[in-house]
Amino acid sequence: MTMSHLPASAAVPYELWKGEAEALAAAAEAGRRAAVWVRSLPGPPVPGPVGSWLAGELPEAIERAMSALDPEDCDGMGPDGAIVEGAGGVDAGTMSTLSAVPCVVPEAVWLTPDQQVRLLAMTSAVTRGCAAARG
Repeated sequence: MTMSHLPASAAVPYELWKGEAEALAAAAEAGRRAAVWVRSLPGPPVPGPVGSWLAGELPEAIERAMSALDPEDCDGMGPDGAIVEGAGGVDAGTMSTLSAVPCVVPEAVWLTPDQQVRLLAMTSAVTRGCAAARG
């Protein structure tokens, strides 16, 4: 198999696309609403780490991720032609928190199946939004 790298492009300053600021503001607002919903979920009958995580760390991560989206921090190509992975404006700790949801939700047995599925779908949408911002 032969791999050929594309030539490195000249550094081009990032320019906002029409409606970008409004789209990012709408994403941040959607993140705030999603976090409010997560905080409104019922707590466990007996307090524990999963319930505390769902009520505190997870909604904070959702808000942080959706308000930090940065299309300028997308994947790109370095001067040597190698791919440089961007973060979409979202820090690794926030992405780690969001990525833990599929592992934690099965432990949230006090939530209804509908609530569990909605929680998974919502955090999947957030992580997809972060990936889209990355390019």
